[in-house]
Amino acid sequence: MSPMFVPGPVDVAPEVAQAQTRAMLPHRSPEFEAIFHACEQRARALFRTQYRVFLIAASGTAFQEACVRNLVTERMLVVVNGGFGKRWADVGRTNGKQVDVLEVPWGRAARPEQVAEMLQKARYDVLAVVHNETSTGVENPVRDIAAAARQVQPEIFICVDSVSGLAGAPLEMDAWGLDVVFTSSQKALALPPGLALAAVSDRALERAKEVPNRGWYLDFLRLEKHRLKDSTPSTPPVGLIYALDVQLDRIFQEGLENRWARHERMARMVQEWALARGFELFAEAGYRSRTVTAIVNTRNLDIGDVNRFLLQRGMRIASGYGPLKGKTFRIAHMGELQPRDFEFLFEALDEYLKKHG
Repeated sequence: MSPMFVPGPVDVAPEVAQAQTRAMLPHRSPEFEAIFHACEQRARALFRTQYRVFLIAASGTAFQEACVRNLVTERMLVVVNGGFGKRWADVGRTNGKQVDVLEVPWGRAARPEQVAEMLQKARYDVLAVVHNETSTGVENPVRDIAAAARQVQPEIFICVDSVSGLAGAPLEMDAWGLDVVFTSSQKALALPPGLALAAVSDRALERAKEVPNRGWYLDFLRLEKHRLKDSTPSTPPVGLIYALDVQLDRIFQEGLENRWARHERMARMVQEWALARGFELFAEAGYRSRTVTAIVNTRNLDIGDVNRFLLQRGMRIASGYGPLKGKTFRIAHMGELQPRDFEFLFEALDEYLKKHG
């Protein structure tokens, strides 16, 4: 398997991919419900939570919308320091909610004191923050932000997008006092796209009872009713649940803390390579992602041409995201990648730089 160094979809281990080829089961059958139940119970350890985990056929963005529909009656505060924080603000507005934004320059992390200052100005139903901003390679200090928010507004619901963080970077839902944390299958979990997972606290579930017009597909109360029957309201992605079952075994065999440490080691390798080659890192020091590094394109490389070169060796990297296209490029270090994979990548990139850089 040739490695891809992009922030999703990522490479999937052969045995995980193979799990999807098992014979289909009716999703209301006792056999499938047993697998679904086991996955839901074990997935809680990924989030470090005692609460439930919802598994649905969707991308992680669906749970951005779920947080808005289930928890916000009037007003929400969104931390925006990259493309996916911006998306969350857009989701709030398109669902008719009043959205205030804490704008932080892309490449910088939100600070707890900035969040606290915003919360002193108005009351909010929800604080929404991205744990690991895939567009910029910034990891926001979610634990400290949550603690600061609780000091000012103890009752606020704290919702966290950890689409590119969970299973690759430390996150402790219960210990950090978070209400909803969600992720997607195709990033650090190293599964095919199409499965979204969200851990939801009891407190958030109770709040949903007070919120009208929650919609149907993403209604926490409907999802909970069916979860208690080891099922989902509509047909789940059966093959992806099979794959999740196998991947959870592999993740816990490695050990979650060991997995975090592997991702951190790979991040350091990429950062050190970039700096040694005369590049700059887009994310500020002290807040750099463990799963994806955004590199300032100080040598004006044609990233499309770089990828044409890398693809001859079965590898690829990612261009900059949105307004950063051409200005940055991204090297992901998440999922199934191992430190040895980067030796091959760096060798190939160095060969390219020698010829074209």
